[in-house]
Amino acid sequence: MALDGCGQLCKCILILFNILFALVGFAMLGLGLWLRLSSQTRGFFNVDLNTQPFVIGVSVLIVLGAVILLVAVFGDYGACNENRTALGVFSCLLAILAGVEIGAGVLAYVRSDKVGQQLAEFYMTVYAQYVDKQDPSLTLGTFHSIRLHCCGLIGALDLLVRKTCPDTSFLETLRLPACPTVIVNLFESKAPLVMGLFLGTAAMLIFALVCSTLLSKEIQRSQSSPPPYILLSSSTVLSHPNPNQDPVFTPLPVIPVADAL
Repeated sequence: MALDGCGQLCKCILILFNILFALVGFAMLGLGLWLRLSSQTRGFFNVDLNTQPFVIGVSVLIVLGAVILLVAVFGDYGACNENRTALGVFSCLLAILAGVEIGAGVLAYVRSDKVGQQLAEFYMTVYAQYVDKQDPSLTLGTFHSIRLHCCGLIGALDLLVRKTCPDTSFLETLRLPACPTVIVNLFESKAPLVMGLFLGTAAMLIFALVCSTLLSKEIQRSQSSPPPYILLSSSTVLSHPNPNQDPVFTPLPVIPVADAL
């Protein structure tokens, strides 16, 4: 049987949500693979010092992107085919992701100074390796070009890595700050925004979870409810109102379920 208005609305919302969700997952997976395989960042995985946070972060990005793609596949399949099993798997995975988003948002806010300090230490590790090896795959331009607008450990006067710093005018170059300080300050100032982003994403996931639950219930209701009318018999009644006339075939009436019961 066809779904009612609420069921159809939830179905459309889930289809659109999972299309967008799949695009997000694909973007995260692509970014993670680029960070892992690009010639500009490949050297980050080969350095000997403290680069473990970066390696873990990229691995989490790749795995999370693949999981989001899988969740979107289950969601779209369940919504398009009105499959309660697929919707159940989708709801479970969505609940797990929402919990992870909430935990990550709170953790990012509470430990923003710690995260910023670890990234600053990671920058200093890459800096030391770059100065020591002059490896193009360890170019600090990757850091300097992601809106940090900084240069080296001491700012524009750091001649060891000056060629990797942002290409600006002479006066602006003199005002470039040191990157470790910029990284720490950035994470401390943006911590509320990061937490809001995580919690907003979790709210969207919870909304999709509610729609999935409602759609699953509507599918169950439509499959279990009887049809509104019962045809008592497909045969016809032969009546002879007049022996001299031809037989008249009169079909049996269709009686509503409530009247029949």
